[in-house]
Amino acid sequence: QVQLVESGGGLVQPGGSLRLSCAASGGIRRMYAMGWYRQAPGKQRELVAVVSTGGRTNYADSVKGRFTISRDNAKNTAYLQMNSLKPEDTAVYYCNAERDPNVVVTMISWPRYDWGQGTQVTVSS
Repeated sequence: QVQLVESGGGLVQPGGSLRLSCAASGGIRRMYAMGWYRQAPGKQRELVAVVSTGGRTNYADSVKGRFTISRDNAKNTAYLQMNSLKPEDTAVYYCNAERDPNVVVTMISWPRYDWGQGTQVTVSS
């Protein structure tokens, strides 16, 4: 059974940066597009960034130009570099694989695995 472990969150001031990591392990039999998601208190979980197996990326409008998603296929790891952070970026961040390879175009999420515990990102002065 695949396990997803997110790390790298923390408390940062507005305008600061963080780099999140997502390690996938156990029973991975094929490659999928990978996504980063976030869920703020009282809100639904949303897809904010996605990277295809070939490295194509797409982002939610709210993070375009500030976040960068990447992946290391050899390590089964995905990353999210977050710059120019804003208080509204405060949320628990999760990663997952995406069943539909077209997600990099549609940004319509169809997660593949059970969710990990996520990593808390708090942007506050």
